[in-house]
Amino acid sequence: MLRVGAPMWAHPPWLGTLFPADSDPLSCYATWCTAVEGNTTFYATPSPKTVDRWLASIAEHPGFRFCFKLPRTITHERRLRRGDVELSQFLDVISPLLPWLGPVQIQLPPSFGPDDLSALGIFLDGLPRMEHDWAVEVRNPAFFPGGSHERVLNDQLAGRGVNRVLLDSRPLFAGPCRTPGEIDAFKAKPRVPVRPVVTGGQPIVRLIGQTDPSATEAGWQQWLPKVTEWLAQGLSPYVFIHTPDNVESPALNRHFYRQAQAASPGLPDLPEPIEADIQLDLFGS
Repeated sequence: MLRVGAPMWAHPPWLGTLFPADSDPLSCYATWCTAVEGNTTFYATPSPKTVDRWLASIAEHPGFRFCFKLPRTITHERRLRRGDVELSQFLDVISPLLPWLGPVQIQLPPSFGPDDLSALGIFLDGLPRMEHDWAVEVRNPAFFPGGSHERVLNDQLAGRGVNRVLLDSRPLFAGPCRTPGEIDAFKAKPRVPVRPVVTGGQPIVRLIGQTDPSATEAGWQQWLPKVTEWLAQGLSPYVFIHTPDNVESPALNRHFYRQAQAASPGLPDLPEPIEADIQLDLFGS
């Protein structure tokens, strides 16, 4: 199974262009994409009332998956130390969504380096595994190709069956830097080398493209044979395609899925999207 999606399910520019203007964003988004990163939980644990609202929006989409990020209180402020209470509270709040949960993402700051690997190991060993799958995203250069601890990290994750999040910002940095969104992305996004390593059964690719849809499409071509290979191996990858403004992200993700489906005919069709009356034609087709 391949799932695709954007970093969020609610984005004002989608209303009236991709989604009907009066639609429920999450329910509508789930007809376009089969997963979402759910960045909102990185900034704060949602309230039970909010989770109940999400559950009501997603109840009719059993194949949909949230890949929530742990709150930054746990990952960035406490740096995976002494965060048991916050972790328990977070998992308890999102528990009504358990049938719709993909890997929970542990996104770590650039300052989280080799000296923190023991803390990561202790944290991973304490995580509940029966109910949840997990994925780790690092930003420290030591953990990437050419770094001194890439193999150490990968072995640590693989030994526990924890997925590694693969961030690919090469398409962004290969292109021009013209729009305000591109200028901001050039400043904010990590520029790291990429090795498509698999450490668990659900590898996650986060691909950051350009404002130009055709340039983003060109940037993902190198991932199509890798995703096809993973599917043939029985893995269940997630691919999240971003752009600097994310205006066309749901449509881009569907386009990627269709290309992957052409190479892996066993993939099921995506849901029929709930569309706005006027549709963008991204690729001139």
